Amino acid sequence: MSSKDAPPPLPEPLGVSVADSHTHLDMQTGTVEEALTKAAAVGVTTVVQVGCDVNGSRWAAETAAAYDAVHAAVALHPNEAPRIVLGDPDGWSRQGAREAGGDAALDEALAEIDALAALPHVLGVGETGLDHFRTGPEGMAAQERSFRAHIEIAKRHGKALVIHDREAHDDVLRVLREEGAPERTVFHCYSGDAEMAKVCAEAGYFMSFAGNVTFKNAQPLRDALAVAPAELVLVETDAPFLTPAPYRGRPNAPYLIPVTLRAMAEVKGMDEDALATAVAANTARAFGY
Repeated sequence: MSSKDAPPPLPEPLGVSVADSHTHLDMQTGTVEEALTKAAAVGVTTVVQVGCDVNGSRWAAETAAAYDAVHAAVALHPNEAPRIVLGDPDGWSRQGAREAGGDAALDEALAEIDALAALPHVLGVGETGLDHFRTGPEGMAAQERSFRAHIEIAKRHGKALVIHDREAHDDVLRVLREEGAPERTVFHCYSGDAEMAKVCAEAGYFMSFAGNVTFKNAQPLRDALAVAPAELVLVETDAPFLTPAPYRGRPNAPYLIPVTLRAMAEVKGMDEDALATAVAANTARAFGY
């Protein structure tokens, strides 16, 4: 195994335990037990397992039911909705090519997400939202319809809304205004600038920062983190993606949360334990556990 493929070493444990507010254990190597054990060893004692399609959301719900340290969020990823409607089997979907695409197929998938969202160990509806980076104009209507449906599901079940926003800031904020955001709304892998962070703070939206806040070219993200109120900040891995520096390009996992949190504390000029204490309380408040 080359050093590029090798898992990074365990960081120094945190003094105050925190949660990884967004991870994809089903896309990582090793077992759930191994991931949770490594994470707990460095003070990451809770993870939110996030579904991206119907099968992944079922897996998230089942895993949360089986492990006290795991909470689930269920949804169709923004790029999944156009694939269902347009019948494109590639990407997130593990269901293969559908016999019949179209709006009926999207309604069927949304009904399954709705049923999963009713389960007590499912604490979030997401990741949902808009992605203008990967979805072209032909898929935007399906994406927005799906997003609006997820907002309604989250509100009806009293669950947190977990937002994926990629190059779609204005439209995401517009839809939230038009639909009325749920009481607890989390911008996963926050990607806006400092001005947007002020807008989110005014609305009471949580902002979850991932390993990309450590990247050299991510000064706008650090500027956003600097102005984000400490009581609205979360930390996540989005593992296996977005591994923090200095391990960028190697596999990410929940046990690397301390690397990102320490970088965040530096940006905010806060003591590491103080930020960890705030983040732990914020995550519990955001997801209602």
